[in-house]
Amino acid sequence: MKQVFIRVILLEIIKSGIEGLDAMLYGGFPKEDQVMIAGGPGAGKTLIAFEYIYRNAKQGNKGIFFALEEDPKKIVQNAQSAFSNLKDIGDLVDKGMIMIEGKDLLTTALNKYDEAEFGFGRMVSEMESSISESGATRVVIDSSSAFELVIKDPVLYRRSMWSLAANLRRLGVTTVFTSETRNPDRKKLVFNSEHFIFDGMILMYQSGEAEKRIHTLEIIKMRGHNHSFVTAPYEITPDGFKIFSPELMLR
Repeated sequence: MKQVFIRVILLEIIKSGIEGLDAMLYGGFPKEDQVMIAGGPGAGKTLIAFEYIYRNAKQGNKGIFFALEEDPKKIVQNAQSAFSNLKDIGDLVDKGMIMIEGKDLLTTALNKYDEAEFGFGRMVSEMESSISESGATRVVIDSSSAFELVIKDPVLYRRSMWSLAANLRRLGVTTVFTSETRNPDRKKLVFNSEHFIFDGMILMYQSGEAEKRIHTLEIIKMRGHNHSFVTAPYEITPDGFKIFSPELMLR
């Protein structure tokens, strides 16, 4: 009788540390996955990505936040302002558990004497060096939209983003990218080409008008891992994101 052996690979899960999000993720992100968080202006993409780094740093996991469109100091200031009850953000930055880099990366890549692909490659190489030298296992890239300033050809851009995601996976880090969507309303959603490259995708929406605007969040995909398909409302509070997921409320 012929014996058949089936190899079972257990999926290791990385908690985002954001309680409502982890409930929707049925535990957290698959380890070493590359996840895109996309939304319109004001949705809180940068803040939720920072909270992922912050919550993991508190658990002893070093993280790097690459700020490609904003001054690194401003990233910390904005987080401290929005999450005013999280008093240890500055301490974690000072101790090197949270590293904020990137203010010179985009300038370096946009050197007028460089070909686009070379400039992009040099920027990615600097990012990979920072990750390797620091020993970080959690990474945020805010935002992937900045890469479009370097590579304007859509085919080359998609290929380069695929290569970046593969390199980060090789480095063993679990990465959150942020990206702008063309319209913040779920009913008018249009996917960008890079959205299909990543292992996971989370969308943040805004609906309504002015002071009546409602924020909601949805997990579109998490490759190889089950997750909630419910669109859940959320708030940005002084204690961090509060996501009103049904899974959390049923506990």
